[in-house]
Amino acid sequence: MTLSSEILRDAEIIYNFHASFSSPPGRADFLLLAGSHDLRVPLYAAKLYHLGCAPLLLCSGGYGKITDGLFHDPEAVVFSRVCTENGVPDSCILLEQKSTNTGENFSLSRNLLRELKIFPKTGIIVCKPYMSARTWATASMQWPEVTWSVNAPPIPFAEYPTADAPIEQEIHLMVGDLQRLSVYAEKGYQVPVSVPDDVWPAYDRLVAAGFDSQVIR
Repeated sequence: MTLSSEILRDAEIIYNFHASFSSPPGRADFLLLAGSHDLRVPLYAAKLYHLGCAPLLLCSGGYGKITDGLFHDPEAVVFSRVCTENGVPDSCILLEQKSTNTGENFSLSRNLLRELKIFPKTGIIVCKPYMSARTWATASMQWPEVTWSVNAPPIPFAEYPTADAPIEQEIHLMVGDLQRLSVYAEKGYQVPVSVPDDVWPAYDRLVAAGFDSQVIR
């Protein structure tokens, strides 16, 4: 499918807004890998581990709306495998394999660490670039005793699509995630996030163009 320059421009506006919540690598008590279909996330998390960003990785994810039927194993298992293949010791990885959405990534991971008597003060979320805003907003509400930052793979919009993550699918997902920043904040699932003036008009144009499969009705 060939997309118009206008659609690509609007999609890049939304992508860049989401990705703006990602910070340069820092240090924290642990990395929380938010499960998804994108294996560049655990690959980047392994890099962060080797940079000394955190001594512990928590891979979170069961089967989500994309990986259900795509992965043979839960997202956490797939992510942990990528990490160990890239030099992260098994002893430094914990798995939370039941979550099916972003909120559960944090609530179930929080429960897991509590059961293990681990009480982190700082955490780095590793996720897809266009999930940076929503994961931070969700974590800040669901797990407020941790000070959170986000480190997403630094992939520009033009280089993000792949054969396994086609651009049309990503635009649908980005549009849905932007709407959820507003809807879920109103429901108390996430902390409120300020959205720049040029982002919502881009959202409206993409929805009008048919990129609405992930929009909450």
